[in-house]
Amino acid sequence: MQQQTAVLAAPYGDWPSPVDAALVASHDGHPEYVGTVGEEVWWTAPRPGEGGRRALIRRRTDGAEVPVLAPPWNVRSKVMGYGGMPWAAVDRASGPLVVFVHFADQRLYVHEPDAPAGAAPRPLTPLSAVGEGLRWADPVLLPERGEVWCVLEEFTGAGPVDVRRVIAAVPLDGSAAGDRAAVRELTDARHRFLTGPRLSPDGRRAAWIVWDHPRMPWDGTEVMLAEVAEDGSLTGARPVLGGPEESVAQIEWAEDGALLAATDRTGWWNLHRLRPPEETAGAGERAMAGRPVELCPRQEEFGGPLWKLGHRWFAPLAGGLIAVLHGRGAAALGILDPRTGELADVPGPWTEWEPTLAVNGTRVVGVAAGPHSGHEVVELDVCTGRSRVIGSAHTDPVDPAYYPRPEARTFTGPDGREIHAQLYPPHHPGHSAPDGELPPYVIWAHGGPTGRAPLVLDLEIAYFTSRGIGVAEVNYGGSTGYGRAYRERLREQWGVVDVQDCAAVAGALADEGIADRARLAIRGGSAGGWTAAASLTATDLYACATVSYPILDLVSWATGGTHDFESRYTESLVGPLDEVADRYRERSPLHRADRVRSPFVLLQGLDDTICPPEQCERFLEAVSGHGVPHAYLTFEGEGHGFRRADTMIRALEAELSLYIQTFGLIRSDVPTLELLKSVVPNSTGGAS
Repeated sequence: MQQQTAVLAAPYGDWPSPVDAALVASHDGHPEYVGTVGEEVWWTAPRPGEGGRRALIRRRTDGAEVPVLAPPWNVRSKVMGYGGMPWAAVDRASGPLVVFVHFADQRLYVHEPDAPAGAAPRPLTPLSAVGEGLRWADPVLLPERGEVWCVLEEFTGAGPVDVRRVIAAVPLDGSAAGDRAAVRELTDARHRFLTGPRLSPDGRRAAWIVWDHPRMPWDGTEVMLAEVAEDGSLTGARPVLGGPEESVAQIEWAEDGALLAATDRTGWWNLHRLRPPEETAGAGERAMAGRPVELCPRQEEFGGPLWKLGHRWFAPLAGGLIAVLHGRGAAALGILDPRTGELADVPGPWTEWEPTLAVNGTRVVGVAAGPHSGHEVVELDVCTGRSRVIGSAHTDPVDPAYYPRPEARTFTGPDGREIHAQLYPPHHPGHSAPDGELPPYVIWAHGGPTGRAPLVLDLEIAYFTSRGIGVAEVNYGGSTGYGRAYRERLREQWGVVDVQDCAAVAGALADEGIADRARLAIRGGSAGGWTAAASLTATDLYACATVSYPILDLVSWATGGTHDFESRYTESLVGPLDEVADRYRERSPLHRADRVRSPFVLLQGLDDTICPPEQCERFLEAVSGHGVPHAYLTFEGEGHGFRRADTMIRALEAELSLYIQTFGLIRSDVPTLELLKSVVPNSTGGAS
């Protein structure tokens, strides 16, 4: 007879847990930017313990996972602030040839990993002393032309918006490493933003996506189509799809020469098929140019927000089938037959797939996770229907009995609107709370704000739930995954709808007897940090808040206080500054700091160019003198989002210490965070 483990009663928040901050930090991040190189599969992987670098990994045909590059090589781009696909490779008889972006200097390098030992990567592009230099992303490697084609982001001055972007061809012989003139520009700079080129199967055409300020890519984009001349130039570029109110998130060529696009022209990012005009004569109405054919009409998303260049939500397979990510508030992998519209989902424990699909013949490779497993590299054989983990396999670092038991919920907000959320109640295999006690809950506001919190295993959530603190991730109005109408609830309502929706979920949890109303908190980073800070100034619902690398002043953020990509974002989120200047001031936490009454901790990377530390320092000056307990932790070498293990450990333990002090918990497993009531901002690192 199996012996039952006794369940001990202890207050919520006081439970012991094996999920410590070091464990969470060591598992932070997930594989990204998957590709196939011959029969091998390659991807980038996080290395928090190595200064937060991204390693390039190859899975050999014998199943071994080996690094392509040793430290300190860091395969990561800075284009548009958030980066994009940072590598491309081809297989040759002598071994792979790879081109990649090195984070430290943002140069393109070429490398032959199977060359004799000691052969180091060679630079392909020059350095620039202007502004933040030259950056590259979304490469297409064309060894037959002796070039790599990719997006070039070039700073023309010292300001964050002094920048131009073009598609450029870089010679593989290294002649451009010291000579900017050797870089061949394939497009002009008439469009502010653009993706890398997608070449047709016969190599005669190139297509790419463009958009301009003040639109963001989820507002409206256009697909450009051009011919590839014999000399490698692009001629006759013209728009063939999209517009100011239509977002095309991804394009790819089918093997028959048709152009496939994920566009939200129906209100959802659905997959469409389009033929170039010169190929449609006599082809019939279904293939007429200007009348894209919807391949699988559903009120589901087959695409998403283009935060990073090179995101792939679908990939054409040999034989005409298409691997697609689709869902409503989720992203499942399916195989679509475009001739019939039939969609077959892939079985398995993975409920959320990242937008990084790659194909090789009839094999599909992606990165997937589920509620009880972390992100893994997964391969599907379309012929057999079998799927298997081939890289970064999930292993349980602790007994999975300590993992949370998540639940997807839909709440009702103001005006009866739906609010989607994931609940992670406190859970522990050996402890429960005394009868009648309600747990503390932390509302998590995701970043973006055009983003979504996926329902997957996250050890950072388990860090709290295994200690008896509940977590609720809110996909507030403005989140992606629920159609364009849900996304546009936030239009000119940022700081209102997001704050209201988070408060509605928190209030409902208290009303339902799920959470202790006196022990509610809110946390978020970036745009989520804005929502957390704005919530402190708009409601007295929360006992405390954790605010990470936030936007705190809309006026300065919209007038040169951030990077180019988001410099006009507030025009859709808040309204045009010259028309609603008062609204910018009224909603900014900086200008409402006198309303803050709850303790908070502010976490900030000192190298953050998206949400610079200057905003935090001005906010703290405004809070000073109001007697609000708070702490300000800054981190040298960290940008927008934390990548280093020591940073993540310190930040997570500081957050828990805030809850210990605010909620009256009894714990001694983290250092006590000193909460001050006055502030002198310290921009040199450490707590102020």
